[in-house]
Amino acid sequence: MTQRRNKMNIKIYISFLAIIASLQLNAQQLLTKQEALQIALENNYGIKLAKNRVEIAKNNSSIYNSRFLPILNTTAGANYDISDQEIEKQDGSLLIVNGAETETYNAALNLNYTLFDGLGRKYIYKQLKETYNLTELEARETIENTYLQVFNLYFQIARLSENTENLKEISAISNQRLLRAQYQYEYGQSTKLELLNAEVDVNNDSIRLINANQQFNTAKRNLNIILGKQQNINYTVDTEVNFSTLLSFEELLANATKNNVTLKQNEKNITISKFGIKASKSSYLPSIGLTSSYRWNKSKNPSTSFFANSINTGLRAGINLSWNIFDGGNTKTRVANAKIGLENQEIIQEQQIETLKNTLKNTWEAYHNQLYVLNAQKLNVITTKNNFDRTQERYKLGQVTSIEFRQAQINLLNTKTAVNNAKYDAKLIELELLQLSGQLLDVDF
Repeated sequence: MTQRRNKMNIKIYISFLAIIASLQLNAQQLLTKQEALQIALENNYGIKLAKNRVEIAKNNSSIYNSRFLPILNTTAGANYDISDQEIEKQDGSLLIVNGAETETYNAALNLNYTLFDGLGRKYIYKQLKETYNLTELEARETIENTYLQVFNLYFQIARLSENTENLKEISAISNQRLLRAQYQYEYGQSTKLELLNAEVDVNNDSIRLINANQQFNTAKRNLNIILGKQQNINYTVDTEVNFSTLLSFEELLANATKNNVTLKQNEKNITISKFGIKASKSSYLPSIGLTSSYRWNKSKNPSTSFFANSINTGLRAGINLSWNIFDGGNTKTRVANAKIGLENQEIIQEQQIETLKNTLKNTWEAYHNQLYVLNAQKLNVITTKNNFDRTQERYKLGQVTSIEFRQAQINLLNTKTAVNNAKYDAKLIELELLQLSGQLLDVDF
């Protein structure tokens, strides 16, 4: 009776797993690579911050922040004065007024404009323009890094998805073996040890499957963080991987030297440093400014004043020149330091070019090695699958032990897992190559 109950429980367990797997497959929606990238571009926190920094740099590089425009302001005021006055006239008589009131009003429109400042504002304005371009490149780098983060997690989910399917397949085979061992034990065709071994293997496969599902869900939640959008993790991903037809190493290196975002950033830093030297040198030259104002003044005087009321209006204009002939060596120091800063940027550029060449070469070799591993592992899967099929047939005939059958089963699982790992590792290395050569954002995924 107990054996029959165990056999029924095994059948129910297998049927339950099949139903759950079917329901999960039907309920899940596909999240494509393009959709994941689009969501990240719209919602990723790092990209949002980078876009805001670009807007700030754009505002800073506008004509309104260049000192090329004049400054126009207006002033106005009113004053009231009350006092007791005692005035002695030329004939010796006194004029005494208590509570003498004086009222004055004024308004002015002032214009100030720098005609020439030694060309300093010209080069500072160019610096701001290049700083804006540099910020755009920094935003591009942020987007590229986000692309890689998205694909790392996307392919991790795809990898775990395929590995989980392999585990389900292995688990189903183990459950079939357990059911077979149960029948054989009932009819006295095998020992209790065979049944116990089958139960242990089913439990181990179940544990592997549970852990794989946990890792699968964790990877989805991690992807949600990069996407910047909390969404239901009940989705599937595209497990198909297409490899690009990459150029030769020489062509990749040429593209990298021309388009690599890190090198282009340093090129902008060099240009900014050159403009900084010229802006510093502007202090050697004089500055010429134009001032102009239109003024209105009105006063209401007490009886002690010669005029009862007066109104003045008029235009005033002037030009001034300022030349700091010697500033204690401050300008000389700034120019010298700016030149050293430029030299440092050029040194960094040389270092980055050499580092890029080395990194590109290493990544190129790793990519081709990984493709070789992928092809070799595909052949291993064919071999281990044939070996497993033959072992399974012999196991059914009682020609091999359960240990030998289990080993063939594990070998098949390991080679399938190795193929998945090699496939996604090769694709991620390919994406690194595309980033190094400045082509990552141009690829159609």
